[in-house]
Amino acid sequence: MAPITEVEGRRLPLSNLEKVLYPATGFTKAEVLHYYATVAEVLLPHLRDRAVSFLRYPDGPGGQVFFTKNVPPGTPDWVTTAEVPRSEGPSRMVLVQDLPSLMWAANLVTEFHTHQWLVQNPGEADRIVFDLDPGPPATIVHCCEVALWLRDRLAEDGIEAYAKTSGSKGLHLLAAVRGASPERVSDYAKGLAVEAEKAMPRLVLHRMTRSLRPGKVFVDWSQNAARKTTAAPYTLRARAEPLVSAPVTWKEVEECRSPDGLALTAPDLGPRLTDHGDLLAPLLDPEHAGTLP
Repeated sequence: MAPITEVEGRRLPLSNLEKVLYPATGFTKAEVLHYYATVAEVLLPHLRDRAVSFLRYPDGPGGQVFFTKNVPPGTPDWVTTAEVPRSEGPSRMVLVQDLPSLMWAANLVTEFHTHQWLVQNPGEADRIVFDLDPGPPATIVHCCEVALWLRDRLAEDGIEAYAKTSGSKGLHLLAAVRGASPERVSDYAKGLAVEAEKAMPRLVLHRMTRSLRPGKVFVDWSQNAARKTTAAPYTLRARAEPLVSAPVTWKEVEECRSPDGLALTAPDLGPRLTDHGDLLAPLLDPEHAGTLP
């Protein structure tokens, strides 16, 4: 029988705590749960009121990996859910609003992915995101170069950008915006991706065409579409090591010289939070939201 723990008055069965989920380092499921409990204070505000898609890997990244968008079977009745519009018709998705819900979801072994809008207002985006994905032999070093160009270009429009690692080989840029539909944000993001390609034609690609990807950074603007989701800040990723989609400073971006220079794992996050707090906290403050031109 799975051990039962109590989290803020909710009883949670926790299963297979000794299972190794990250074989490269021997990182166990118990350590996954400990990690999420450690970062809950900064993670939860970035999940709250956002429908969550789960990328599940219950036997580790080498096992079955699958997306769960609808409310999973067996979800406790105290976990908040919401009806979310989709092109094929509305569906019901999970909201991770509190620590018990977070630990319940973490016990499923999951990456957390969210939309760029809140469930209260799916017709208005409050985030813009760029996913910078390097095609080998390009690396995150090249992503950082592109990120700095995009940061400065966004600043010209009065939009302040923040960076986080993808938790894989790339980089994410995020900014808070107001008063625009997901379609409008997508169009704006695509326009900037096209501008970046014109400014750095040997380095940047704004199209997803696989044959064009080697040696370039694909600026994926499409994740701003209403139906799309992006890995949430502080989520673990399904990789051989417990890599995290972790916020980084612009100084770290500017000084990145190694393909592994921004690879941050779960054990790194405790000390970083002590030193920096939540580097993405301004995204949660309406005062920092920019308006698209």
